[in-house]
Amino acid sequence: MRHRDMNRDWIATASTLSQALPYLQRYEGATVVIKFGGHAMIDDAAMDGFARDIVLMRQVGVNPVVVHGGGPMINDMLKRLDIKSEFVNGKRVTDAATVEVVEAVLSGLVNKRIVQAINRQGGRAVGLSGKDSNLMTCDQTNASLGFVGTPTDIDPAILRTLTQAENIPVIAPIGAGRNGETFNVNGDTAAGAIAASLAADRLLLLTDVEGVKDKAGNVLTEITPTQIRELTKDGTIAGGMIPKTETALAAIEGGVRAVVILDGRAPNACLLELFTDHGAGSLIRTPR
Repeated sequence: MRHRDMNRDWIATASTLSQALPYLQRYEGATVVIKFGGHAMIDDAAMDGFARDIVLMRQVGVNPVVVHGGGPMINDMLKRLDIKSEFVNGKRVTDAATVEVVEAVLSGLVNKRIVQAINRQGGRAVGLSGKDSNLMTCDQTNASLGFVGTPTDIDPAILRTLTQAENIPVIAPIGAGRNGETFNVNGDTAAGAIAASLAADRLLLLTDVEGVKDKAGNVLTEITPTQIRELTKDGTIAGGMIPKTETALAAIEGGVRAVVILDGRAPNACLLELFTDHGAGSLIRTPR
């Protein structure tokens, strides 16, 4: 039922849509790779909100490519199967039994849940892993970590085929070895390598923090690669933020126009970043 009386919320919504026009035009036809992880993956409402945003992006002409993680789900399954994990410098040692579980959870349970959420919102998502169509070939990262891989060759042909047909690829970070091995790949690393192979306009790294912060705890809304290196050197960037910023730097060096580290728990985070003047999170790019 339509109401004739307008209130401020409706007027604000219309104004927001109008102000989004130049950004909708700016990103039409652009490829945006989104690394989906963190709290939003285990919260049904957040998952539905993320899926709705991805479908809207596709609807207005953006080509979204989703790469996901799934560490908490892997931990739960290993615990249920009574498979113990060892860690070296914070990284999981992935033996033959563990990598089977990792692949089953990421390529099966997690991947299809995201695909189904996007399709439920009216999109056409297609789930795959880095092993499909030779998308992601890996070398072993370190013998002490077992079946953990570093992407060395990315063939994005299947992704271009899917996006040209207006499908939304959803990728589990599982890679193929040169001798038939299966490798577990860090989700951020996989997203960065895939974004570089597509020369993506944006790589959005969704996390459980607001972005890169200065020593006072304020979010740095725009940073250059040089500043990232300086902030890492002086200890401002530390802990779990280091691998994310390293991924950002590698992606930019590989041809990605800009990387954004943003809080995936915030409603409509991707839309705020792409289609508003103020954006969201920390934008990392080389000065123009």
